[in-house]
Amino acid sequence: MSKNERQIKVSPSILAGDFGKIYDEAKRIEDSGANSLHIDVMDGHFVPNLTIGPQVVAAINRATDMFLDVHLMMYNVYEYIERFVEAGADRITFHFEATEDVKDTLDYIRRCNIEAGLAFCPETSQSFIPKYLDSCDSILLMTVHPGFGGQKFMSEVLEKIAFTREICEKLNIRKGGVTPKNKDDPANNLPVFNIGVDGGINYETAKECVKAGANQLIAGTYLLHSHDMKEEVRKLQQLVP
Repeated sequence: MSKNERQIKVSPSILAGDFGKIYDEAKRIEDSGANSLHIDVMDGHFVPNLTIGPQVVAAINRATDMFLDVHLMMYNVYEYIERFVEAGADRITFHFEATEDVKDTLDYIRRCNIEAGLAFCPETSQSFIPKYLDSCDSILLMTVHPGFGGQKFMSEVLEKIAFTREICEKLNIRKGGVTPKNKDDPANNLPVFNIGVDGGINYETAKECVKAGANQLIAGTYLLHSHDMKEEVRKLQQLVP
């Protein structure tokens, strides 16, 4: 795979916005030219913070036609999948550390005809990642401890990003978990496998993540609090692997 095939996608996190103006914030993200809208759902148990539920996701969905990337930082994920699908999620990402039924949960999300993502906390060993690459559409590597915005980027996760991209290239994993048997397989034309990063992302840390192999950049404070979000989104999208 050529590095130039790896389009950089930007997903502003609405958690950093003004929830008193949630409709306006969703439209502002849409107008920025971002590739998707990231929604953080926290249950106050898996992480020490409590945010929103399916009803707010549904409200955001009514405000925009953007791809909604719903990140569940919560336990009992399986019980809530259908509710978030009904609310308008286009991808549901949950944490490896939050359930013992990782494969079943990924399969269930895909059966709901949306994308399935799997997130890993910074301290979780990278050795668990290869097992699930053919079962999900996206890997999300946390570059802070999940639960609060505005944290400092953890550079030690760069090694995990590079490891994941190396495995994807070695096995020719494409989006959807496809592993073509030979270079002439039509599946080779599928998009590259999605590796996202979340936490402490700004222009400088984004450059490091992209260089390591990430192709989706999730940023909250940096984008939502910027003077010109459209310009900042454009700069991130133009980063070269």
